[in-house]
Amino acid sequence: MVFSTLSLKGRALRLLAQREHSRLELERKLASHVAEGEDLAAVLDELESKDFINPERVAQSVAYRRGSRLGTARVVQEMRSKGLDDDTVRAATLELRATEWQRAHAIWRQRFGAPAETPQEKLKQMRFLASRGFSGEVVRKVVGAGAGGGIGLKPSCPPTSSPQLRANG
Repeated sequence: MVFSTLSLKGRALRLLAQREHSRLELERKLASHVAEGEDLAAVLDELESKDFINPERVAQSVAYRRGSRLGTARVVQEMRSKGLDDDTVRAATLELRATEWQRAHAIWRQRFGAPAETPQEKLKQMRFLASRGFSGEVVRKVVGAGAGGGIGLKPSCPPTSSPQLRANG
């Protein structure tokens, strides 16, 4: 005998096998599949009691998957949209905040690779990073530093203590 439809619990487990889901996400996805006599809340309570639904794992998963491409603000927004509480979100984003400049610089370098030549290009680069959720301070540092590795100089600018500069000057 072949079963043509999955139970509510089966659907939830199938979704959880693909990636971590929060309770709110599962409620949204499974609400349309609730048949008469089924209790979605009871199924989710059971899965939560067996640690199939774990908010800390969801937060870590989002931070890992999205952190390499997005700023902390966007990752936090995504976590909150999944129904995670503030304490869980705060704990999961501590590392993201510590590495925000490095992540923003890597994304900037991959996308642009060179410092902006005009104010319009600089604004374009700043909007690009800001739209990905990086803070204004980090955006200014990255675009201001350019490809100089965070020292604030363009790669073509020699340092003032260069022997070549002193010989020519």
